[in-house]
Amino acid sequence: MRQKLKRFTEFANSLLPHETQYLLSIQNFEDNIKLSILERVDQNCRQITQFTPYDTSLDKRKYTNLKNWIVERLKAIDVDEQFEWMSHLERQITIDAITPEEEKKLLKAIRKYEHPHFFFTKFFELVQHYRHFLLIRMRFRDHELASNFVEEYQDAYKASKKINEQLHQASIDVVRQYAENNTESIQWEDWMTNVFYDEKVDGLNKYLALIRLIFIGLNYDRFDQLKEKFDSIDELFKQGKYYSKRLLLNYYSNRLLLHTKFKELDKAAYYGYLSIRQKTHDHILYVNNLCAILLRQKKNQEALKLMQQSTHDMRKSKNFYNKIGFVSFHVKCLNANGLYNNAENQAESFLLAYRKEVLHYRWHTFFTTYLETLLFQKKHIKAIRTIRKNYLLDLDKKYQKKPGYIPSIPWYHLIATYKEGEISRDLLFQSIIRDIENMYSQLNKTTMLADLMALLKIFLGSDYLVLQSKFEKRKPVGFKSVF
Repeated sequence: MRQKLKRFTEFANSLLPHETQYLLSIQNFEDNIKLSILERVDQNCRQITQFTPYDTSLDKRKYTNLKNWIVERLKAIDVDEQFEWMSHLERQITIDAITPEEEKKLLKAIRKYEHPHFFFTKFFELVQHYRHFLLIRMRFRDHELASNFVEEYQDAYKASKKINEQLHQASIDVVRQYAENNTESIQWEDWMTNVFYDEKVDGLNKYLALIRLIFIGLNYDRFDQLKEKFDSIDELFKQGKYYSKRLLLNYYSNRLLLHTKFKELDKAAYYGYLSIRQKTHDHILYVNNLCAILLRQKKNQEALKLMQQSTHDMRKSKNFYNKIGFVSFHVKCLNANGLYNNAENQAESFLLAYRKEVLHYRWHTFFTTYLETLLFQKKHIKAIRTIRKNYLLDLDKKYQKKPGYIPSIPWYHLIATYKEGEISRDLLFQSIIRDIENMYSQLNKTTMLADLMALLKIFLGSDYLVLQSKFEKRKPVGFKSVF
């Protein structure tokens, strides 16, 4: 039996809370039924696990008309749609194919322009290009309009291009620190904060600055200063500014990171599910982030289902950073559900095919999870061989400088060598206790150590209690226990 209102329901389920909130703020329906449907759409799109069916007794044309209205209103404010329109016109002008209707719309956009547009530099270059088209055809009145625009915003254009180039220079430091930890990026924080709050700066540069500030927060494990910036951009989205589906999904995924840092896992998961409501270029990254939250909430079956549903998308991805992250989390989900043999097979087949890429992009994430799989199965010799074959202890020494570093791989090596009789129990305990003492300054900054200690309890068995006793006896006064 055909589901009633299936198409409308699917469409409504693809909408996002900021979209429906904006639509409610601009609607002036005289039809109360249409308004009630929109309110139901808003209610449903805010829910992750609940759904209230739509009234099938209503005239279907009400739903069709509302859908068309929603599409038109969102398209009118979509900055990505505007970028596509500008790119199309640029091509049309270049090949002398622009139509009178297209020109009419462009001339109107120049007259009605309000600075700064999200893609201001793109629009400026379009008008600049259009001047040549007009002048050679002796359309002096229209040429004057375009020329006046270019002259008025010439300085703003140069400033925007300069900011964009500086953002790229800053990104080099920001990303290198995040990926390789061989530089600093904090020196860019104040400048990018000023860019974000400067009302004269175009929306693209402001949003790019926010993303890089988030990376700096990750680099230095400091997110307090980002709260206000998230609130600021949130308000703009509510007003329909800077809107595109792509940007909203990205914003939701970044809000997941923010709430994660403040241990607000329910909120993090909520925004995580919103971030994957539609698929974009970064869909696999958003899936990875959500999976990490579900695992921390001990929603292991839910996390595994999420990864299984997204496997096809992962295989199509060309981004190895995200692919390796996906496989690592998938393996972790299999471990969490006790499917250790499946996890081992998954990790080994991927490593066999992409060992070079794993070592280049995300060796720590991948091998930490793979080693856990082997230790769960008490395959200690295989774990030792894996660590030595891939020089993981040498790589880990360089990795120790990262904020929030946890010695998972060295500890897994210690456990495996102890279980195989290569080191004594006393050496095992001394090494682990020494590492804990060295991490004292960051014990309150991460939950990753607690997760590692939980695994340690499983891998060591009864020896864990002896380790705990030794630690409690020698820990300094006031030292926080991690057991």
